[in-house]
Amino acid sequence: MFPFILSAFLAFNSYTSHPPIDDDKLVKKAHKIHQRVLTLDTHADAPIMMQKQGFDVGATHDTKRDGSQIDFPRMKAGGMDAMFFAVYTSQGPRTDEGHAEAKRNALNQFDLIHQALKKYPNLAELATTPADAYRIQKAGKRAVFIGMENGYPVGSDLSMLKTYYDLGCRYMTLTHFANNLIGDSSTDPDGPIYGGLSDFGKKVVPEMNRLGILIDVSHVADSTFYDALALSKAPVIASHSNCRALCDFPRNMTDDMIKAIAAKGGVVQVNFVSDYLKKPSDANRAAKTKIRMARVGKVVTPEMEARMTAQSDSVAKIYASERASLSDIVDHIDHIVKLVGIDHVGIGSDFDGGGGVNGLEDVSQIENLTVELVRRNYSEADIAKIWGGNLLRVLGQAKVE
Repeated sequence: MFPFILSAFLAFNSYTSHPPIDDDKLVKKAHKIHQRVLTLDTHADAPIMMQKQGFDVGATHDTKRDGSQIDFPRMKAGGMDAMFFAVYTSQGPRTDEGHAEAKRNALNQFDLIHQALKKYPNLAELATTPADAYRIQKAGKRAVFIGMENGYPVGSDLSMLKTYYDLGCRYMTLTHFANNLIGDSSTDPDGPIYGGLSDFGKKVVPEMNRLGILIDVSHVADSTFYDALALSKAPVIASHSNCRALCDFPRNMTDDMIKAIAAKGGVVQVNFVSDYLKKPSDANRAAKTKIRMARVGKVVTPEMEARMTAQSDSVAKIYASERASLSDIVDHIDHIVKLVGIDHVGIGSDFDGGGGVNGLEDVSQIENLTVELVRRNYSEADIAKIWGGNLLRVLGQAKVE
């Protein structure tokens, strides 16, 4: 692993404009730090791959061959101690039938995660608390937390939050790419329908506080963000969002939003999606938006999913030269740290959901990020906070009666 990390770092270093550094010494220092700190990623879309027939999260896969970026062996190889596996449901029809299908889909994903952990007890274990993460790390296993991306599977039934909590859910992204019954999304093609949280959404937030489910404001409209922030008695997180000041896109956080999250004690988890790290060309963004929005309001069939995957692969090849680098990730971390300090930033890769940049293709390469943080003079204490300490602090504050 170590020689590979060094060669990979030297390769991506050519993308940056920083002065030359003694790379060998720096990489060795970063390696030692990476081994000591607890590394945690708040947004991993591994369940997307786990739903594919024949995919085994306990076996090593190849990103170029099957597109997968996460499995237990590669987590170990990269020194990734803990990840939140995201139970993701695309936004379908806001109907009884649509919500029933979303609940079935979500429950199936929870089951897939639990079955994988039961199958590989020597490799990974379910975590629901900060103490679990440290205990499982000490045992040499991977800690798997569970988050939910999109409140769509809640439907209009508040009691479903308790169901998901009991299955291990410890954060929920209120919306995804389109509006749901909880509130407005930042990217719904039809625009807002509530002007923020819905009346039902204003019941969801306090219930999440009561249970101890972190409120995740990634993907929500700005108005929904401020409604949720005002209503929540616990800190909130952005589980996989970047800085709008560096990449102007409504999915990213404005400086004022970052300051507001920090003022409430929360954290912004920087993601690895190229389009949210550096602004793509209009043609690139339009092509990707068209593919993404094709699923909104629909029940996605396997055939439709395969077609959209092929289209996404084609667009990625056409616009490969616009892809972000590892240095771009740390530019966003730097911006947040300069804005609100070291206690309010973390990592939410979005691997298996669009994350991946030059120099950081899958979970086995995440030590390269630690190398870049060391190169930018972050201390070990700082890196420990970025890689997991900040998020675990906030998770410990999620439950408010």
